Amino acid sequence: MPVSVDLFSYRKFWAKRFGTAPQLPVSRAEMDALGWDSCDVVLVTGDAYVDHPSFGMALIGRLLEAQGFRVGIIAQPDWRDAGDFSSLGKPNLFFGVTGGNMDSMVNRYTSDRRIRSNDAYTPDGAADRRPDRCVLVYSQRCREAYRDVPVILGGIEASLRRVAHYDYWSDKVRRSVLVDAKADLLVFGNGERQVVEIAHRLAAGEPVAALVDVRGTALLRKQVPGGWTLLDSTTVDEPGSTVPPPTDPYRETPETACRRDSASEAGHAIVHLRRITARTDPERTVIRLPAYESLRNDPVLYAHASRVLHQETNPGNARALVQRHGDWEVWLNPPPVPLTTKEMDGVYGLPYSRLPHASYDGAKIPAFEMIQHSVTIMRGCFGGCTFCSITEHEGRIIQSRSEDSIIQEMEAIRDTSPAFTGVISDLGGPTANMYRLACTSPEVEASCRRPSCVYPGICKNLNTDHGPLIKLYRRARALPGIKKILIGSGLRYDLAVLSPEYVKELVTYHVGGYLKIAPEHTEQGPLSKMMKPGIGTYDRFKAMFDRYSKEAGKEQYLIPYFIAAHPGTSDEDMLNLALWLKRNGFRADQVQAFLPSPMATATAMYHSGRNPLRRVTRTSEPVFVPRGVKQRRLHKAFLRYHDPDNWPLLRDALKRMGRADLIGNGKHHLVPTYQPGGTGGAPEGARVSERVHRFRTQQVKPRVRSGRGGGRSPR
Repeated sequence: MPVSVDLFSYRKFWAKRFGTAPQLPVSRAEMDALGWDSCDVVLVTGDAYVDHPSFGMALIGRLLEAQGFRVGIIAQPDWRDAGDFSSLGKPNLFFGVTGGNMDSMVNRYTSDRRIRSNDAYTPDGAADRRPDRCVLVYSQRCREAYRDVPVILGGIEASLRRVAHYDYWSDKVRRSVLVDAKADLLVFGNGERQVVEIAHRLAAGEPVAALVDVRGTALLRKQVPGGWTLLDSTTVDEPGSTVPPPTDPYRETPETACRRDSASEAGHAIVHLRRITARTDPERTVIRLPAYESLRNDPVLYAHASRVLHQETNPGNARALVQRHGDWEVWLNPPPVPLTTKEMDGVYGLPYSRLPHASYDGAKIPAFEMIQHSVTIMRGCFGGCTFCSITEHEGRIIQSRSEDSIIQEMEAIRDTSPAFTGVISDLGGPTANMYRLACTSPEVEASCRRPSCVYPGICKNLNTDHGPLIKLYRRARALPGIKKILIGSGLRYDLAVLSPEYVKELVTYHVGGYLKIAPEHTEQGPLSKMMKPGIGTYDRFKAMFDRYSKEAGKEQYLIPYFIAAHPGTSDEDMLNLALWLKRNGFRADQVQAFLPSPMATATAMYHSGRNPLRRVTRTSEPVFVPRGVKQRRLHKAFLRYHDPDNWPLLRDALKRMGRADLIGNGKHHLVPTYQPGGTGGAPEGARVSERVHRFRTQQVKPRVRSGRGGGRSPR
């Protein structure tokens, strides 16, 4: 793994003399009270300002403050003119711009492209406080306010749009957001290393145009500079004929990596890639992705580009990428080096007030209400689910905090939070149970190109010991004043079943009646495109869950999540899932339809109808994609087979599919022959409150009501 400068080893900027702000200022009056004549950095965000480490701008702001810089926050500005963007005066170093904790389009629109009625990151849930494509609009307003101040993009919206990307809302391939925003730099992934380095180098007098070598950033160039070896992406993974039959180039590693892969499994394309790598210096090699103008009208080429980009995401072996956009080259440096445990402790130990800014005057911010008493214990995910953006943004190398740091944060919540009742709502992160899990060999980890450590099976090089997490749970429970600790993050149950002791610990002490997990589907067609384990793994986990619940004398239930209309899902797959739900007594209260988020592998499947998990060619494996309102509505209707509004649609579909035998009034039928009065006229889903990434269920005997069962589950 490349060596990186420790986050907290930089010499502090002179403005450290002003000390620590109770909350970062959002107005000139607050700046005056702190004795500031100006801000060194102004952060602009589409979210309300909550001084909590779960909110990205608070974390970055406090980190820059710890480096000695004066940081101001412009939260949810009026974007219709530049007035709000000059409210804190001209920043001395740069504007940092983000759409917020979520992509602004995902935040504002459902998977059916309907405008949502609320925004969880806004006071009182108001839905009109941010524009579409926040990053673009905010960047333009910053330029209007102060044309000569560098603009640095960051956050998940910019991160997932750093190259040419398919945009679901306009149904077309859009340019890199860096080009459209006309910004100076784009920070992708978790941004601590990049932002700290950028701030110190600008403060030292370097022009922003000189910052071309910061890992985890994208920038615009007129041409590829001299001294670099330029490889066309088609020499890495050629989208041509398939002789001999290819295997998965994601498995390509040096001989020391994943030794279970034999030479015969490596395949022609991998051997070719090794030969190229052997005669080039990866530190001075850049891979040319197909130009925006080439792939915007060529879905197969788009899938190829997506595949190559995902091969170059491991900080240990990733090479720079370049993609032509008209007269500009979008240059992507390799990803940032993951934070060490010491650095993670430092970041989460900064002096957050853990409260919304005082200017909100007690207004409720739903996202804060949900996470205010949760504790992040790790980052990253090596699951590689194709529909998920966690790996693309945070990486697949797990970054964990120390046990002492986590305990100290819990004590701070207990001692300072005015609303604390003794319940910690979550100890987790992107997943509940990847804490301290990692590759057993640093050399293998640094050279691996697999997109997942757990699919199609769990890698033999992966340490799956849940012991450190069990120890953390036990120490946390023993804290005075802590009555209950719930686990609200998504559980990776295919890992959990390897540790019965962990499952017993979880089920006995940390389940509040219901535990949410995400099988996502029951059928191999969609599961193979999601890179998720088969339903048999769920069954094994459920058996353990039921056993340990019974031993603990508790009545507890699993709440499974499923996705409708994912690439690779046929009508028959959804029918089989509906029959499984009925057979197991589950009734979906909220449904999740696949939403193609920018840069995700499943989005490339959706756009291209090809499978980039395998080598992409003009004749390679096609992927069936449920498209159009009618078919997506049908797939959601199968998930809500019990809703009378869906019965007419399902009856028609069952007859068309030759399964009229499932229409009737018996227990073995899926939908009845009768139609209750006053139903059947409303569009399916009109009464369904969609969430982008999850849905709740109601289980027959007992019924599980909406809103019960804990927090978020990104897995």
